[in-house]
Amino acid sequence: MTVALIIVGVGIIGLIAVVVGIVDAAQASAWREIAAQRREQWLHRQPEFHGVDPDARDED
Repeated sequence: MTVALIIVGVGIIGLIAVVVGIVDAAQASAWREIAAQRREQWLHRQPEFHGVDPDARDED
C-alpha cells in the first residue's frame, strides 16, 4: 500500500512537471517580449555619462 502511494505521488509530481514545462514553453515568447520592452524602458531612463571613463579609478 505504501509503495503504491509513493509511486502515485511520484507520478503526480512528474505530470505536474510536464504540464508546467508545456505552459512555460507556450508563454516563453510573450515573456521575452515583455522583458525586451522593460529593458528598453530601463535603458531609456538611465543617465548618459558624457566624458566619464567608467574604468578610471579614483586615486586619492
